[in-house]
Amino acid sequence: MTTQQPIRIGLIGANIHQGWSPRAHLPALAAHPDFDLAAVCTTRQESADEAMAAFSAGAAYDDYNRMLAEGNLDAATISLRVPSHYEPTMAALRAGKHVFTEWPLGRTTAEAVEMAGAARRQGVKTAVGLQARANPTVAHLRNLVADGYVGRVMTCHVRLMREGVLARNSGRTWQRDNALGAHTLTIACGHTIDALCSIVGDFADVATVVSTQATTWHETDTGQDLAATSPDNILVSGNLQNGGVASVQIGSTPWAGSGYRMEIYGDKGTLVAVSLDSPQLKEVAIRGARDGSNDLQDLVAAEDLILAPEMPATEAYNVGQLYSRFAAAIRGAASAELPLPDFDHAVSLHQFIDAIRQSSDEGRRVAVA
Repeated sequence: MTTQQPIRIGLIGANIHQGWSPRAHLPALAAHPDFDLAAVCTTRQESADEAMAAFSAGAAYDDYNRMLAEGNLDAATISLRVPSHYEPTMAALRAGKHVFTEWPLGRTTAEAVEMAGAARRQGVKTAVGLQARANPTVAHLRNLVADGYVGRVMTCHVRLMREGVLARNSGRTWQRDNALGAHTLTIACGHTIDALCSIVGDFADVATVVSTQATTWHETDTGQDLAATSPDNILVSGNLQNGGVASVQIGSTPWAGSGYRMEIYGDKGTLVAVSLDSPQLKEVAIRGARDGSNDLQDLVAAEDLILAPEMPATEAYNVGQLYSRFAAAIRGAASAELPLPDFDHAVSLHQFIDAIRQSSDEGRRVAVA
């Protein structure tokens, strides 16, 4: 598509009272100059009408197949629970739409592979919700490392510790089931390790521990104690393809998480990034030292990395930056310097997470394909 008219997009999963859409996708699309929120869809017409009114959408549907057929759309976003990604994503692809689906792309790697294959056959553009890559500060760190700020990357470490795994309401306790594919390994670790790899490059191999420390969750609104099988603590160490070494610690803890910290050490300098949470959700502050200095100095992302400056300063911010990359890809103006994480990239990350699982299950170092 080459037109500069707003891209007509429909959002599947637009309930304004729960989930990720009202926190991120709906406000990002409502504010984004490259998109026209032409339609919203939920499972009930009443809630779809509510979303349409709240975010000035063009139409409201309670059936995504009808929305895809009648909505005169260029693109569709799927923002649902992970086990529900497959069917509407495949429907949007069959309808010939460009598709943005949240991360994880599929409940399993096999689902992700099938969706990516369908997208290639249809010849449409795709995006997966790994918006940490579009965080301007993460993009700035990527450019600093690529431009030699730290020299040769020798070692790096990232840690994210969150609180609150032991008690959740019934709308979120479904995530306790490892088989459903939405948990600390796929979400918190997936987002965080993907951001690290966007900066320092991919892993060559990993040695890991994937652990479920909290085997019971308390459901706050029903008072039930429920068995949990989802992993909540992940340790990863490995060699990078560029010769450096890396370690990652991701944990969901009962109380008082300490947030996010990434450290990159090279033979010419150091970079440190900190945040209250994972970089797909929050602002990141960075400091650096180079040229023989041992004093870390504040660094600021280049303004040209902020592709959608009008985004609200909420969880919608980085999602809005990613939508800018999606729009550029749809219009044939994608930039190698600002790559879009698409369905093929999602498959690679699913396979990386499979390698992390395999290493832990088998107690050995595993090569990353």
